[in-house]
Amino acid sequence: MDTLTPADLEFLRRPLHGFLTVAGGQPRPVWFEATPEGTLQLFSEPDAAKVRRLRRDPHASIVVAAPVGERERWISVAGGVSLEPDGAHDLAERLASRYWNLDDPARAADLKEILSTDQLRLVLHPEKVRRYAY
Repeated sequence: MDTLTPADLEFLRRPLHGFLTVAGGQPRPVWFEATPEGTLQLFSEPDAAKVRRLRRDPHASIVVAAPVGERERWISVAGGVSLEPDGAHDLAERLASRYWNLDDPARAADLKEILSTDQLRLVLHPEKVRRYAY
């Protein structure tokens, strides 16, 4: 089983978009959080297409790349996904503050809307990790 290295975790803690792919679906840009345990987590509404697909086949992959202007670097993580009923709203708040300026009233309202809906926490457990740096 592959694991994320400390250097991988440092890279993944940056506010970068990941591209999540689930069985039968197209890649989608997502917010995510790398945990100290080496998993990746994100949140979603329980009736989202990706969640329906994950209920049928609980495997996914995510690719995260450095932005234009930096040296080429990417990490790909694939593995099983657990759907967790707890912690999604806390995760959404942490990620919103990482990706958005919550002093902006429009973004604060967007977060409030997210928090007013049911959310699941999706946890990707790495089984294959591939990386590239140039």
